[in-house]
Amino acid sequence: MNLPPIVTERAFARLSEIGAAQDGKALRVAVEGGGCSGFQYEIVLDTAKDDDLVLEGSGEKVVVDSVSLPFLANATIDFSQELIGARFVIENPNASSSCGCGTSFSM
Repeated sequence: MNLPPIVTERAFARLSEIGAAQDGKALRVAVEGGGCSGFQYEIVLDTAKDDDLVLEGSGEKVVVDSVSLPFLANATIDFSQELIGARFVIENPNASSSCGCGTSFSM
């Protein structure tokens, strides 16, 4: 059964820290063709569109367009802070392989 992606509290907390909602923005997570493995994630601050799935928590929003939604079914959108840097990350059970940078994957 395909469920919509889940957004962690850590990801919503990071959006609060950067003030996304105060600027009228949401975190857009999309899947596009390209990258070294066939598909790549696009993660940007954007405004919600009419056909977006809107995931809300802690007063913040994450949006996914209808074309990207099947690629992100059952995925987890998180925020990771490590020695090499901080970034939003996607744990995608639909990906059969991914590149070393974690932004490109194949299905």
